[in-house]
Amino acid sequence: MDAVDQAILRRLQRDGRQTNRDLADAVGIAPSTALERTRALRARGVITGFHAAVDLERLDRGVQALISIRIRPQSREAIESSRDSMAAMPETVGVFVVTGNEDLLVHVAVPSTAYLRDFVLDRLARRKEYVDVRTTVVYDYVQPVEQAELPAAERRDGRTSYR
Repeated sequence: MDAVDQAILRRLQRDGRQTNRDLADAVGIAPSTALERTRALRARGVITGFHAAVDLERLDRGVQALISIRIRPQSREAIESSRDSMAAMPETVGVFVVTGNEDLLVHVAVPSTAYLRDFVLDRLARRKEYVDVRTTVVYDYVQPVEQAELPAAERRDGRTSYR
């Protein structure tokens, strides 16, 4: 990834709906170059799609929480099944399979703390394979607008990154 690819990524992450001409103008390249570079980023799997960002408050899902779940028996099948089942629930924003005392960390967004309580007690705590369920209410959530390669000095995998 060179500086042009990085600039294209930054612009598209800020506004994925901008025209190719606007993108090219902002990055300082020809529209044909912008189109070719964007297609190459998609072909390489760097850009995986374009998504609509939603305001969870306006969807009546203003209470967010992180739910830690420990699963027993601990097996690939049990963890993957639980991961997939949690991901399919409409309350779920994201599911992480993690190391440590818990096996899953689930980000949910719901209408109220009462709904969250009922969700945890009625839909999670009753599952026999979930031996420990802990809930942490999120006060504030900020998601960075842009993601990019880390500068070489900050990388630990030995790869060189280009700015």
